Amino acid sequence: MSDDSLPPPAPTSASAPSPAPAGRTAAVIPAAGRGVRLGPGAPKALRALGGTPMLIHAVRALAASRAVSLVVVVAPPEGAAEVRSLLDAHSLPERTDFTVVPGGDSRQESVRRGLDALPDDCGIVLVHDAARPLVPVDTVDAVIEAVREGAPAVVPVLPLADTVKEVEPAAVPGAPEPVVATPERARLRAVQTPQGFDRATLVRAHETVTGEVTDDASMVERLGLTVVAVPGHEEAFKVTRPLDLVLADAVLARRRLNDGF
Repeated sequence: MSDDSLPPPAPTSASAPSPAPAGRTAAVIPAAGRGVRLGPGAPKALRALGGTPMLIHAVRALAASRAVSLVVVVAPPEGAAEVRSLLDAHSLPERTDFTVVPGGDSRQESVRRGLDALPDDCGIVLVHDAARPLVPVDTVDAVIEAVREGAPAVVPVLPLADTVKEVEPAAVPGAPEPVVATPERARLRAVQTPQGFDRATLVRAHETVTGEVTDDASMVERLGLTVVAVPGHEEAFKVTRPLDLVLADAVLARRRLNDGF
């Protein structure tokens, strides 16, 4: 038999695509933070946006995806009952299940508690900031689809409009800081949420990665796995400061006027 007649070799583990996770898609929304940069008042996730708490907007945004069958809200430890009542008091899609669990002392611990609350049949997990209340459903669906195609972790991103400088942090806040480098802007992206994960991968990351991390995708990177970026959306910005609330109110007003949102 000639070499031409031989069947092609089976793909190796390095070249074969990762199997797509099976089961339902669930979303975890850590909403236990105080949001001190927004000023005094209710926890950030409970601040009103267009007369409705930001958390409700965020829950509705994820539930707008027909792929999301469960949303787990991780509430402030002392406010879990209040958040449950809040969800009960607002209209939410009937096709989606909702549950509330008390959070921990850190965001990482809160996300882990959300993961612990998921049923066994949830193979894809989204982790979404409650402070990103206006993420479009197309962005949510794009993240889920990339995980279904085999990516262990997916983040929505936007290109940067500003030049970025790396500095040597000053010992005294507000003091001048020397610039040490100017990263190539074309290779940089601003990361948004929801971030999507193969559930087993995210659970392993939370079980093994320690130390300060800025997001869940960073934990997966520390496992040596590839995180994939998909296009984000300018309306998925994070409401952190009072000016962000003004912008979010304007976006919501435009949606209601143009789209009946």
